[in-house]
Amino acid sequence: MPSLSVRKIETETLSLLRLQAIKHGVSMEEEVRQIIKNSVTMPEQLGDMAVRLFSTAYGEDNFTIASREIYEPLSF
Repeated sequence: MPSLSVRKIETETLSLLRLQAIKHGVSMEEEVRQIIKNSVTMPEQLGDMAVRLFSTAYGEDNFTIASREIYEPLSF
């Protein structure tokens, strides 16, 4: 299996990574593997999907949201 070395990691970042690994009950190496895996296999976000699906229906340059009307609260 391939390896990866990362240099010049800030001390504070490394400390936070160590704490996160302890919280998850895994080694720092496993924590980094999970972070990398999750970042590259993350599913498409709902907002990104909506823009991708619907922006062409409204013209890519004219995708606007209609303004809302403000109503006065009901009095009883």
